[in-house]
Amino acid sequence: MPSILQITTFFLLIIFSHYLPFQTQATIFKTLENEEAQELGLNFKKEKLTHFRVYWHDIVSGPNPTSIPVVKSPKKSPTAFGLISMIDDPLTDGPKVGSKLVGRAQGFYGSACQKEVGLLMAMNFAFIEGKYNGSTITILGRNMVFSKVREMPIIGGSGYFRFARGFVQARTKYLNPNGDVIVQYDCYVMHY
Repeated sequence: MPSILQITTFFLLIIFSHYLPFQTQATIFKTLENEEAQELGLNFKKEKLTHFRVYWHDIVSGPNPTSIPVVKSPKKSPTAFGLISMIDDPLTDGPKVGSKLVGRAQGFYGSACQKEVGLLMAMNFAFIEGKYNGSTITILGRNMVFSKVREMPIIGGSGYFRFARGFVQARTKYLNPNGDVIVQYDCYVMHY
């Protein structure tokens, strides 16, 4: 027959075994105080909306393409369904190829529609100029290429754009027979 000491010890072990993991989790997950958030450069009371425009140059032809197919469409498809291309496209402040470089669009796009020309876009706009230098926004969304205006969500960011959310509107400005394209991106970013 177990003694009172053994029974008490057993129950204390059970109680503490359930209590300790919650204590540990409480110290891992912590709500930031306002001062700690400000040390990270965040002021949650001063969220702002930033709008800017960049031009995305997707170059698929010539000696230095900025878009390379990594998966070809597995079968003859009028929409190139299944095609995936990696990109490192210039972002400029104007529509001309020689305009000032302000960043790079890095990521990939894939043909995701069987009946229309529609892309899944997953890319970071990585900025190299002005107060946005070193900052990024992340865009992930559906791009119906032949629509006049396409809207895609901004799902995050870094640096100046920490905790970013918002959307971009894309408008094709130039398309040549080789497939090179220049797209105007109007970016509307909520951030702190």
